[in-house]
Amino acid sequence: MVKRLFRSLAVLPLLALPRLAAGQTIPASITTPDRVQTSVGRLEFKDGVPGKATAQKMYDQIDFAHAYNVFMNTMDGVSIAAIHKGLQSMGVKDNEVIVFSDLMDSNSLFLTANADTVYAIGVLDLSKGPMVLETPPRFLGAIDDQWFRWVIDLGAPGPDRGEGGKYLLVPPGYEGELPQGGFFVAHARTNTVAWFGRSFLENRNDPKPAAETIRKFTKVYPYEAGGVGTPIAEFLAGKARLGRITPPPPTVFHEGSGKVMNTVPPNDWTFFQMLNEIVQEEPATSLDAERMGSIAAIGIVKGKPFAPDARMQRILTDALAVANAASRTLFMSPRDSSWYYYPNSSWFNYLFQTGYQFETPIPMITKEGAKPFPPTGYRTLDARTNFFYGITGITPGMAMRLTGIGSQYLLAMTDANRQYFDGSKTYKVTLPKGIPEANFWSLTLYDNQSRSMLQTPQRYPRAGSQSYPSPAAEAGPDGSTTVYFAPKQPAGVPRGNWIQTMPGKGWFIILRLYSPLEPFFDKSWRPSEIEPVR
Repeated sequence: MVKRLFRSLAVLPLLALPRLAAGQTIPASITTPDRVQTSVGRLEFKDGVPGKATAQKMYDQIDFAHAYNVFMNTMDGVSIAAIHKGLQSMGVKDNEVIVFSDLMDSNSLFLTANADTVYAIGVLDLSKGPMVLETPPRFLGAIDDQWFRWVIDLGAPGPDRGEGGKYLLVPPGYEGELPQGGFFVAHARTNTVAWFGRSFLENRNDPKPAAETIRKFTKVYPYEAGGVGTPIAEFLAGKARLGRITPPPPTVFHEGSGKVMNTVPPNDWTFFQMLNEIVQEEPATSLDAERMGSIAAIGIVKGKPFAPDARMQRILTDALAVANAASRTLFMSPRDSSWYYYPNSSWFNYLFQTGYQFETPIPMITKEGAKPFPPTGYRTLDARTNFFYGITGITPGMAMRLTGIGSQYLLAMTDANRQYFDGSKTYKVTLPKGIPEANFWSLTLYDNQSRSMLQTPQRYPRAGSQSYPSPAAEAGPDGSTTVYFAPKQPAGVPRGNWIQTMPGKGWFIILRLYSPLEPFFDKSWRPSEIEPVR
């Protein structure tokens, strides 16, 4: 009886297996041929097993793909690191402030900065605990973390609504006490955050009052738990300690106007070195595991040395060159028709389609209020690459349809004939009457290579409605304003209606509208294309 039971159990697995018909073949769709011709060359297999040369070629390709993706997915973080290093080169330490009292000019290599507003910039070190940033009134800015993710808006679009306020920046993993009031509290996901702010010129012609206001009201100092914002009742109930209420230490300010500094992220080997520094200094979980996985795959791992061998250095260098070329192509030659703001136009701004997170379009603004779009569920990766390759700072304030608040931008890389701009030629653009801005407008030229302000004897390659640092542009008899771009000032053209270019240097342009009005959003107002002048 026992022997019969064991014999029955022994045949059970055979009975459970599916049986193939005699002579049935494996479907071709799931097989790999012995020879496959691909863009990386011929690959050879023997009954599905890669040959030695093929395996090596595939590992090179895998490492290349990881390295390429690392550049495309982390250039935003390296851009913040480049700003950090640029400030340090000027002697600006963490928790200090640089102010461009006489505006930023083309001496500074800074991705698409403007020459219209008084900048204040700084980096906060949260590794020792929360920091306080007090902002001045009539300010416009934002805080982004080390991976260039938005943390909070400052000033007009922020919770202080332009009145000035105290912002408390809390580091990742902080478990200490926080105030009940008196501060706008923002939680960062990295130990390093960068903040950018702008103040406007008095009467559109004088930066000094704005610079003085920034220096008077801006303060940076460590937060002391139990001080302002903590009620005595919390202490008596044993729920909080009492901290001192003392004047904060003086904030250190640096002057930036006229100084030479480089804040543009590199596209050579130092890119990976900067990236490694970020990974070593920030929490391991500061970036999502998917992107951090690509970084780890090329040998950049927190707590470990980055020491690629000769083979890996060759692959990383190649991938860097290709990724930079792809990024530059996306920036200089956008192919998605939805990015262009008007039909058959060179003017583009994709943030209306992608939002500031490059995922969901900007909400519509109606009489009933904001009408958000449903999430798309995907990241518009090409738009994200375009943005961070050429622009500094990301905030919802750059991507909203609200009139009279924030600022809006249109970029153009080509002229009316879809040709790139030649610094030796003359061009013109016409802005129709009723330019839709409640504050001011400007046009600024940028160097194709550096994506920073075009360096010419003018120093400030801009024109606009402000009469500083160059004369205000003059409107014609019909109310429209025409601005010329040329190496020499065209005859009969007022100085304020001319931006100098340089033979041998390509350029692109940004139109800025500060506090934009409805005709911009409903597109009833439209600038002309930029036309060559013969």
